[in-house]
Amino acid sequence: MSTATYELLAADQQVLHLLAAFIGGLVVAGALIWAVSVGMKVMDQEESRPSPEEQPRLPESGAVHEMREMREPDEMPAVPRDGERLMPYQLHHSSTRTGKDQQRKRWLPGSSGAFGSGGPGHV
Repeated sequence: MSTATYELLAADQQVLHLLAAFIGGLVVAGALIWAVSVGMKVMDQEESRPSPEEQPRLPESGAVHEMREMREPDEMPAVPRDGERLMPYQLHHSSTRTGKDQQRKRWLPGSSGAFGSGGPGHV
């Protein structure tokens, strides 16, 4: 076979590769168009968005603010060994209660932070 035959066969291979890439691109583009149309149909079936009148509003008393309080542990009542056991309805719903002292504990000059912080500790 001559060089011209090889060039002709090589050109045929390039055309086939180009045609396969073009067909693959058409398949991908068709799949994307199908996916968008399915998504639009699904969105049409969903409930409509709430109107401005249906949006949540602030209460008439204004915005609700957080409340800060100091808490202290609510200890379990001591039960003697021969006493009756505590039932769940006799316990409180929370393990803490509002503390008697509502003053916030502040950092004292001369005292360090946590263990290992490099400070001299409590002096």
